[in-house]
Amino acid sequence: MVNALILAGADKENTALGTNIKALIDIHGKAMIEYVIEALRESGLVHKIAVVGPFNELDRLLHNKVDYIVEDKASILNNVMEGVSYLGKEEDLLISTCDIPMLTPECIADFINKSASLDADLCYPIVNKIINEQKCSGIVRTYTQMKEGSFTGGNLFYIKPHIVQKCCRKAEELISQRKNSFKMAKVLGLKVLFLLMIKKLSIQQAEQRFSEVFSIKARAVISEYPEIANDVDKESDLDFVRRNLSKK
Repeated sequence: MVNALILAGADKENTALGTNIKALIDIHGKAMIEYVIEALRESGLVHKIAVVGPFNELDRLLHNKVDYIVEDKASILNNVMEGVSYLGKEEDLLISTCDIPMLTPECIADFINKSASLDADLCYPIVNKIINEQKCSGIVRTYTQMKEGSFTGGNLFYIKPHIVQKCCRKAEELISQRKNSFKMAKVLGLKVLFLLMIKKLSIQQAEQRFSEVFSIKARAVISEYPEIANDVDKESDLDFVRRNLSKK
């Protein structure tokens, strides 16, 4: 079992969807974040759930659906640390964004089980471009060309809670660059950047360098579930999600 932390903070700089609180966007009569909560609960592997975001707005909707609602601290890393203070460090932690409503119990269980088997401090899911475009061709994603193929990153993290504070500063820098693979590579080193440019960077090399930078053991988890990677950032994403979820 793991605990789960859902990041649902307001994004004052992004109102492309008509609101800066994406968690509350209505999809077929339910708030977007409710789909994520239900998938976590139904996975059967999640113990406690905390949500970090604007307390008053979230409390009205979720007060009996999650274990803790934590006030937004305006920084992703501060929000994570605050979430850990509520959930504790006894169980591993699954961090999720609030804007992946296509998430399913099966893809959550798959990621948790694979991550738990790796004995790593941090695990991050990646999805092959071929699989992603077969199932989610209506959503435009950013891909990184690795030696093994082209991959897009997911919106879950599996971590050992004790590493959070130690990794804060470097993690903040990487998170701010998470959608620009070349800027991330600069943080990780020139060798990584060079290998990435010539499309010779292997997943294992990326894992090793990431582990060195943070002084932890980091692993990538290849997921067969594109639902884990496709978040809602713009109207076309929201239209695709509404069509997809209406079929279910």
